[in-house]
Amino acid sequence: MLKGTRCETAKCPMERQWRNSPPGMHAWRRGKASNYGVRLREKQKVKRYYGLYEKQFMLNFRLAERSRRNTGEEMLCLLERRLSNVVWKLGFTTSPRAARMAVTHGHIYVNGRKVDRPGFLIKLGDRIGVKTRESSQNLVRNNLTGDGARPVQPWLETDVDRLEGRVVALPTRDDVQIPVEEQLIVELCSR
Repeated sequence: MLKGTRCETAKCPMERQWRNSPPGMHAWRRGKASNYGVRLREKQKVKRYYGLYEKQFMLNFRLAERSRRNTGEEMLCLLERRLSNVVWKLGFTTSPRAARMAVTHGHIYVNGRKVDRPGFLIKLGDRIGVKTRESSQNLVRNNLTGDGARPVQPWLETDVDRLEGRVVALPTRDDVQIPVEEQLIVELCSR
């Protein structure tokens, strides 16, 4: 759904005005969304942003529910720490889907070991590297030094010369860039 840097511009499909109305010619006739509908829309927004199925989402929610911190904030921070998301945020790939493919195809290493699960949770101090194969390194090098190179978030650090990234801090709610009300998601999933 989110294609690389497009969502950092004015052409983002999530922010467009016409996306706020339902499809069809008579969209203005539709009634106000119910409380359930509003909460479900917020949950779907998060699931589509991170590319999750229902079961994966609920596993992360249950994990966040067990923590002592705010459940909504903890859930977003857990989703932000998924390996596929971290690879994309480091700038190794152009889109979240490309990051997921890079991980599942074995191009990404965590602390020197191959990890091929996109849902792998990254911890503080982990090093994310690229396979030593030339094609893998060229792919990442082009994304890091090309025209579409993005700035890295403050909780991550990138070494362009070694094609390696490092987690210097755990993400907070301020680092999550999705315009979402996490409290509505918690209310929906806690029923």
